[in-house]
Amino acid sequence: MRNFFRSPLAVISASVVLVFIIIAVFAPAIAPYDPAATNLRARLAPPAWVSGGTTEHLLGTDVLGRDLLSRVIHGARVALIVGLGGVAVTLVVGVALGLAAGFFGGLVDTVVMRAVDMMLAVPNILLYLTVLIAFPPSVTLLILVIGFINWTTFARVVRAEVLALKRLEFIEAAHATGLKKLPTVWRHILPNVTGPIIAVATVSVASVIVLESSLSFLGLGPQAPNVTWGRILADGRDYLSTAWWIGTFPGISITVLCLALILLGDWLRLALDPRRRGN
Repeated sequence: MRNFFRSPLAVISASVVLVFIIIAVFAPAIAPYDPAATNLRARLAPPAWVSGGTTEHLLGTDVLGRDLLSRVIHGARVALIVGLGGVAVTLVVGVALGLAAGFFGGLVDTVVMRAVDMMLAVPNILLYLTVLIAFPPSVTLLILVIGFINWTTFARVVRAEVLALKRLEFIEAAHATGLKKLPTVWRHILPNVTGPIIAVATVSVASVIVLESSLSFLGLGPQAPNVTWGRILADGRDYLSTAWWIGTFPGISITVLCLALILLGDWLRLALDPRRRGN
């Protein structure tokens, strides 16, 4: 924590992420309007500080007169739910397989790594499109699809860490005391790989948010009444020259949140590396 408060970049990044989390949790209370409420009389109203804008709609409105600020606020909720939920499923699957492959080795390692090779050989976007076209898109389905397709990064990172750890003296001492394999993994291996897991998870949330926005832009993300940043971007693509604000503000939100997550993950990667402690 001392190192955290000594790093302005880490503090700023964490603060930005915390602000987005607060916005997502309290979206119904913070948003000034119902994000789905239409008002054709106020359609394509510019932001309040632009000529013709009004303080009733601080970020302007879209082609149906829906308040853009309210839609961006509610979009943060879906982005973080999918981002955190997808990474949670990915983490469970990837960490479990990575631990098994690295610690047990042999046939288990071969099977897991060949599965990783197969997943990496097929473009992920093709897998996403196949599943999401076959089933009605929803938040739950998107989280599960991301979780069971995107686990390879965690598996490879954890396996590499376990392969280095299991040759160290304290693991041999645990075996010498008669501790069985599964308790050894739970008590000694897993706690020592949490640092890389946390760092990778933070960056993975940013990747999943971009993925969810891309799929929503294509119409394969969560459907109405859910509001997503990708859907807002899709609504504004035909009005970039006349109503630039529709696509600009969700784009800025995606960029700022993902950049903050990436910078925070980079700091965590260095801070949780025992080889750099004291530097």
